[in-house]
Amino acid sequence: MPSHAHPSPDHHPSSPALRAESPDPSPDHRPSPPAPRAESPDPEHPHPDPLHRERSHLASSRAALRAMREDAEALNIADVTANWVNAEVLQGEIDARIKALADLSHTPLFFGRLDYLHAPGIDLAEGAAGENFYIGRRHVHDADGDPMVIDWRAPVSQPFYRASKKDPMDLKLRRRFGYTGGELTAYEDEHLADPEEAALTSRLLQSEIERPRVGPMRDIVATIQPEQDEIVRAGIGGSVCVQGAPGTGKTAVGLHRVAYLLYAHRERLARSGTLVIGPNRSFLHYIEQVLPALGELEVKQATVDDLVGHVEVRGTDEAAAATVKGDARMAEVLRRAVRSHITLPQEPCVVVRGSRRWRVPAYELEEIVRELMAREIRYGAARDALPQRIAHAVLVRMEQAGEAPDDRVQDAVARNAAVKAAVKAVWPPVDPAKLVLRLLGDADFLAEQADGILTPDEQKTILWVKPARSAKSAKWSAADAVLIDEAMDLVARTHSLGHVVLDEAQDLSPMQYRAVGRRCSTGSATILGDIAQGTTPWATNTWQEALAHLGKPDSAVEELTQGFRVPREVIAYASRLLPAIAPDLTEATSIRESAGDFEVRTVAADELDAAVLSACEEALTKEGSIGLIAAEARIPTLRAALEAAGVHCLAPGEETSAESRLTLVPATLAKGLEYDYVVLDEPAAIVDGEPDERTGLRRLYVCLTRPVSGLTVVHAAGLPEQLAGDAG
Repeated sequence: MPSHAHPSPDHHPSSPALRAESPDPSPDHRPSPPAPRAESPDPEHPHPDPLHRERSHLASSRAALRAMREDAEALNIADVTANWVNAEVLQGEIDARIKALADLSHTPLFFGRLDYLHAPGIDLAEGAAGENFYIGRRHVHDADGDPMVIDWRAPVSQPFYRASKKDPMDLKLRRRFGYTGGELTAYEDEHLADPEEAALTSRLLQSEIERPRVGPMRDIVATIQPEQDEIVRAGIGGSVCVQGAPGTGKTAVGLHRVAYLLYAHRERLARSGTLVIGPNRSFLHYIEQVLPALGELEVKQATVDDLVGHVEVRGTDEAAAATVKGDARMAEVLRRAVRSHITLPQEPCVVVRGSRRWRVPAYELEEIVRELMAREIRYGAARDALPQRIAHAVLVRMEQAGEAPDDRVQDAVARNAAVKAAVKAVWPPVDPAKLVLRLLGDADFLAEQADGILTPDEQKTILWVKPARSAKSAKWSAADAVLIDEAMDLVARTHSLGHVVLDEAQDLSPMQYRAVGRRCSTGSATILGDIAQGTTPWATNTWQEALAHLGKPDSAVEELTQGFRVPREVIAYASRLLPAIAPDLTEATSIRESAGDFEVRTVAADELDAAVLSACEEALTKEGSIGLIAAEARIPTLRAALEAAGVHCLAPGEETSAESRLTLVPATLAKGLEYDYVVLDEPAAIVDGEPDERTGLRRLYVCLTRPVSGLTVVHAAGLPEQLAGDAG
């Protein structure tokens, strides 16, 4: 905690850096509202209770936010809209504004205060007096329009995250606030302009990082670190890839980056759209309350399967087949398959108009077709252009014969039955699903299109044993849906968004990267992941490889290695696996002062279930959420044991509460989740549940790094050799 060589503007000289007391006992005894910006009190008459003044500012800020909402609700648009369409649009914007102005009672309205030495934006030579700003989740102003809370994304707020003793950024004071249940209960000051005050770790920051959490993922807006802030505020012009070890806050950084970009480029992104892509529905539910807490309500969320959901997925692939289908080489196989439908013309096209016949010879039609093929434009776009090109050739002949046709004549010729027949014969329509159906069901067609690309064994691996009769009856797999999406893009360009956040990106196949890349081909992306947590057989080995498939090879790659969530002993234990699963990565460290509870318990095989249940009951005596993580095959047994003991358990994605804090988590769904305490059942079973050892060890690494406060590993079978030895 920072020491005080000089008192804070709000402090009595003898007050410590960190002050806390119980909340006001009654809202009826709240102080009168302070000025919109907190001004330093008269130094000759210091306020005896600065915490009281800060609570007063919080109360008046909440009142101002309610007034802003009431003003929005009172708007009457009857006299300002010309028609019902305008009225609907305007009312929709007003409704969104009202929703955005909701006061989240258990979410701090502001979490910091900055006291500048000089007013920001004023020439220092003018000797302008300093200003004070409260930093919070959204902008709040009083009845006169003066700011009471400044949005954390505003430029004036940036020093809250980046200022230091070495670079105070013209700050005299940085104040952090501590909250309990929405009530302001503590504050802590750093005098950045005071060279005699030591730069120490913030106790409030540390307690916020280590605070038990019950419920969905919370935002980190009050605890963003300088290296995270640089990523959050990176420009929209380029894409950013964040390699983040467990607990480094990479997911929250990505979500805050979306919120920042929407603040800085709202009109642009309102037109082009934003999207957050997560690995599964449970994960999306887990993070869905972060952006609304930051004032952003319209960001869409989806999984990769949602993006490519053009067909119903009812089947599954063996790992070998899914790996081949996900290989980037399949893009060229599909391109060939689509282009195989083009047939060079053998007959002329004869167009009859009135008493005249206009003939375009086969060789000229061939020239037109070859030119369109050489341009490498989408199959569908070229097909749409072909009748116009043929019509143009007819119009040239009309002009040579002395006629003067215009654009209407060309359009009429393009719609002529003879032209339509020629186009259909040369460049027929392609149904992407039927194309993939034929590719996976017809060995000869696949061999022709994959010649020199896939080996015969690889072709055999992806061929269906029993071909489906139709696209509708086919039992498509998730990998098949990605192939269909690729084929659709070959036919017609996929719509691109302004910005896409891709989380847990290390698990995607090259073809999935291509599917995501199409959604931001003209926009930017934030790619989040951890190579060490790649738990699919096709997981990427390097970010450079992944970014190339995504179509963003020039993306900046940032590495986060300082953990804020996982206890030191736990991350050190899990890092024993890194040489086997990701030897090139830097081992993560943890800034947590608490080492956390950590224990490895070895039990007899017939005592395993009882030992796991005992560990869960011990965890439930502590504050916070508990995750029981186990291999998929062990879930039914453990659920039955919990039910028999009368212990209620939730499924991943279900929100924890004070009454229900234990979640039973299959290892396959643990990624991205976090719990205060984790009980990990039988590590060997988690490793054995994957198709290969590397993937199994990566899955285990994920599971080991889910706790915030404590981890208990319970096992009867031998531990993987990488974890052997003293766990302490």
